[in-house]
Amino acid sequence: MTCNKKWLDWGWAILQLLLVVFLCQAEETVCRHRSDPENPQLSNDGDIVLGGIFSFHSSWKERQETYRDKPLPLECTSLSFRELQFAQAMLFAIEEINNRTDLLPGISLGYKMYDTCGSIARSVKVALSLANGNEIVSTPSNSACSRPAQVQAIMGDTSSSLCIAVSTVIGPFQIPMISHFATCACLSDKTKYPSFLRTIPSDYYQSRALAQLVKHFGWTWVGAIRSNNDYGNNGIAIFTETAQQLGICLEYSVSFFRTDPPNKIQKIIEMIKVSTSKVIVAFLPFADMDVLMYMLSKYNLTGYQWVGSEGWMVDSVIAEMDKNHILDGAIGLSIPKAHVSGMREFILNFKPVNSSGNDMVAEFWEALFNCKFKQSNSSTENQRVCTGHEDLGGLQQSFIDMSLMPIFNNVYKGVYAVAHALHRILGCNKTCDYKAQLDPFTILQNTRKIHFTTKEGDEVYFNENGDPPAKYEIIHWQRTENGVVDFVTVGLYDASLPADKQLSLQNNLLVWAQKSKQVPVSVCSEKCPPGTRKVLQKGKPVCCYDCIRCAEGEISNITDSITCVRCQPEFWSNQRRDACVKKEAEFLSYEEIMGALLTAASLFGTCMTAVVAFIFFTYRKTPIVRANNSELSFLLLFSLTLCFLCSLTFIGRPSEWSCMLRHTAFGITFVLCISCVLGKTMVVLMAFKASLPGSNVMKWFGPTQQRLSVLAFTLIQVVICILWLTISPPFPFKNFKEIKDKIILECALGSTVGFWAVLGYIGLLASFCFILAFLARKLPDKFNEAKFITFSMLIFCAVWITFIPAYVSSPGKFSVAVEIFAILASSFGLLICIFIPKCYIILLKPEKNTKKNMMGKGAPKTT
Repeated sequence: MTCNKKWLDWGWAILQLLLVVFLCQAEETVCRHRSDPENPQLSNDGDIVLGGIFSFHSSWKERQETYRDKPLPLECTSLSFRELQFAQAMLFAIEEINNRTDLLPGISLGYKMYDTCGSIARSVKVALSLANGNEIVSTPSNSACSRPAQVQAIMGDTSSSLCIAVSTVIGPFQIPMISHFATCACLSDKTKYPSFLRTIPSDYYQSRALAQLVKHFGWTWVGAIRSNNDYGNNGIAIFTETAQQLGICLEYSVSFFRTDPPNKIQKIIEMIKVSTSKVIVAFLPFADMDVLMYMLSKYNLTGYQWVGSEGWMVDSVIAEMDKNHILDGAIGLSIPKAHVSGMREFILNFKPVNSSGNDMVAEFWEALFNCKFKQSNSSTENQRVCTGHEDLGGLQQSFIDMSLMPIFNNVYKGVYAVAHALHRILGCNKTCDYKAQLDPFTILQNTRKIHFTTKEGDEVYFNENGDPPAKYEIIHWQRTENGVVDFVTVGLYDASLPADKQLSLQNNLLVWAQKSKQVPVSVCSEKCPPGTRKVLQKGKPVCCYDCIRCAEGEISNITDSITCVRCQPEFWSNQRRDACVKKEAEFLSYEEIMGALLTAASLFGTCMTAVVAFIFFTYRKTPIVRANNSELSFLLLFSLTLCFLCSLTFIGRPSEWSCMLRHTAFGITFVLCISCVLGKTMVVLMAFKASLPGSNVMKWFGPTQQRLSVLAFTLIQVVICILWLTISPPFPFKNFKEIKDKIILECALGSTVGFWAVLGYIGLLASFCFILAFLARKLPDKFNEAKFITFSMLIFCAVWITFIPAYVSSPGKFSVAVEIFAILASSFGLLICIFIPKCYIILLKPEKNTKKNMMGKGAPKTT
């Protein structure tokens, strides 16, 4: 019962509260921000107000939220003097426009500048404050909490990540946002960021320019360090894609953010130490490079070639930190140098007394001069009091460093772009039309279309993506004699030019680390010289490879060739495999030893045959010459002479005529020779038959029949040769396959049937002759010629039987030599076996050269 009463009391209280709220809303609606209001750090009223978002502090104190109490505002730390310079550049542009009579005459520009502390959440919050204001507004109950934008355009921010967040929020309101330093290529996507514009080129071009710069120096094996935000991640992504197209490999790609714990950055340092690449591409903003530089100096990590993005390349603070010469010789990109007259004086004329006691300005001033405006209990007793009139010109702080003038110029151009758009919308001539409707969308559309020239002569316009023309200076770090880093411009990159002309460098101005003129080397594998090809190493990037020598008959005549090209059939690779040279033509020539020996043997055989013929002619009337038909003997000697001479047709460079002549001459002369031997053998047999009682066989095989038989046997071979030459004759042929590095000049057979028909016919006659001579070897004549013919035919057949496998297996010119050897061997066999014994009797045993001795009727031997 008690519990139910308690619930009834709670229910009645809630009902009363809802009733009060309903009655209040019936009278009026109060519009206010749900969170604490954000106040601008710098502001000034005007007819038209411009917003500014800058990271006057680069970090904030971390704290643990309990989720029980409302979170407190961020406590910002780490003053950024350069961000105050950017704000001063915006103030300078606004003041200059307000003082002009030709641009927005009679209209004053005001400003509201907020500090984002580098926080994305705070950036979104201040962007909404710029769009809606912070005031509490009461509206009738039937009205929505909506009103016109408080600012007509927003200048900033420096970081790409912050600009992405802000553009996403204010994009639907079409409020123009013009950044001077956000370079992420992703911001060019107008479907996602329709109201974003910038006066600095997109990282799409910077990343491609860095890749081309790395390629220019032959660095194909590099490491990459990026900021873990949209600027670094997108920039390195485009760099990696372009690098792969140019044949550049990344050994590693690591990221960090300046608020990361030191142990994470230490791991990056350890990775650099163990890596083999000597070139590091650092795609970092100055704030992250500042943190990395501290760690590099701590570990004294020298000996590396740094390639930098425009985020830190011309930052004098980074250069001052490099006491250990870690970044000496660094090369990278920068926005082209610029000069805005009057801006340096304006920034140096900055005084806290001009800022209406702003707390942030006082904080800056105290940090610049190490003083305090008001002494407090926590302040040091000896710390001097700030007057607000201290001289900035005598400081060595980064606040007075004008090396970032190109970025100041970007801020300046952004403000002027909005001013020119407003000038067009308001129809300004001598005066402006105050009745013209101003809304962010109209200002955005007109800002995109502006095209004007600044007082310094710079053209300002935006392309369809809201980006300016992409031009970069190539900056090289060179340390002077007094140890100060000099940012030397050594080249230019212009994306509007053709691809092969975009990058221009003056190599004579380059001085690398330790004042070396030699370009540092960073490759995974040395270049493969001509004569070799690249073979990728398994499991490694394409830049890591082995150089394999080209195979025989293949060449590569360029460096880093991926393939070897096979030479044309008539060419062969040289020793270095880098050029194709004409193959040496190989044939059996008269000049070489083997050819000369065979020629000498052929001529010797010819001379020997001629001597035998002379002897036989001289003793032609003697019985031993007249025996067995001297006419056939002389014809045989003539044919043997032709056989010896036909071997010469096989020596020398083959030609169409020599190819046809060598085989046909060989076939016909040997058939003529064998036909004569066959005729002599048949004469022996017939003579024996005729000596038998009652035999009349010699009348059927007399001299006429002998001549006709020789002619008939020879004509058959002539017919075979004519058919061979008619149907498919031998022809000169270049043999590329037998010996790889030589051309074998040989005679192709044409018709193999014709060739083997010629040889077969010779073999048939030789076999028939051998059989007949073998049968007549034991006839009772004192001088039986059949014995010598049998032995000569045995030699002949043995030579040609062994010729066939030797001919088939012999390479190149040796096959020709084998064929010549067979011709000479068989010719010498016939000459020596048939005629030398007779010459021996004629010259040395004339007493046996009698008819009685030939007929076996000489005196009997005595014992």
